[in-house]
Amino acid sequence: MPELPEVEVVRAGLQAHVAGRTIAKVEVLHARAIRRHVLGADDFTGRLAGVRIEAARRRGKYLWLELSDEQAVLAHLGMSGQMLVQPEGAPDEKHLRVRVRFADDGPELRFVDQRTFGGLALADLVEVDGATLPSTIAHIARDPMDPVFDPDAAVRALRSRRTEVKRALLDQTLVSGVGNIYADESLWRSKLHWARSTEKLTTAQGRTLIAAATDVMNEALQAGGTSFDALYVNVNGQSGYFDRSLDAYGQEGLPCGRCGTPIRRDPFMNRSSFSCPRCQPRPRSK
Repeated sequence: MPELPEVEVVRAGLQAHVAGRTIAKVEVLHARAIRRHVLGADDFTGRLAGVRIEAARRRGKYLWLELSDEQAVLAHLGMSGQMLVQPEGAPDEKHLRVRVRFADDGPELRFVDQRTFGGLALADLVEVDGATLPSTIAHIARDPMDPVFDPDAAVRALRSRRTEVKRALLDQTLVSGVGNIYADESLWRSKLHWARSTEKLTTAQGRTLIAAATDVMNEALQAGGTSFDALYVNVNGQSGYFDRSLDAYGQEGLPCGRCGTPIRRDPFMNRSSFSCPRCQPRPRSK
């Protein structure tokens, strides 16, 4: 699923192409795309008509359009969701789910989702700790790209858990934006095994890990994100290329960039973890 860099690439594109524009009409072409909006398609489309999009916002992996009526369209990209800006009259994509037309007759916004795990929903905006967020994600922590992100507070939050360090790093209520890919990359850079107990994580190691996560996501953002297939694209349909720079994730059997030891893959939460057996030794069992 897309993580912070991929979502930020989409957010920046939406800010450039749809912020400041007034919605004329919304068409829901597949009901599943708005299943999180419990009041249904008629309510969704009716409440958006005539509303101005003030800005495209993001916290961690969560993306929303801030509206002029103190609401937000929260976008869940899921595994294959795309927010595309297309000229009006361009051929419809095969998996087009929602179309947004604007009053200025300029390019339209399309939500395309092949696997239909993503979707759009309306949410009220609320003030939380000095930030304006959709009410449904008010519990999500700040991410390392947030101007007021506190690395030391994030380290304390990680160390307060009694779990494996990777599980804590993936907990979006502690620090947001990090998913499976950038967790593995951050742990590789920090020379920490994913199964290390947070109880044994020192403050210095925690700071190194948060700094590594910040650095790797900044680098991925500069590369347009990580695209493993044609489903991860920006609003113009272009793929990112950070997958060419990955040191751990997806590199099973390839030599570690530091020591040459083949990267190992382990099962993890119905997914996988990739690490170097030499640089990131597994902690001894108790």
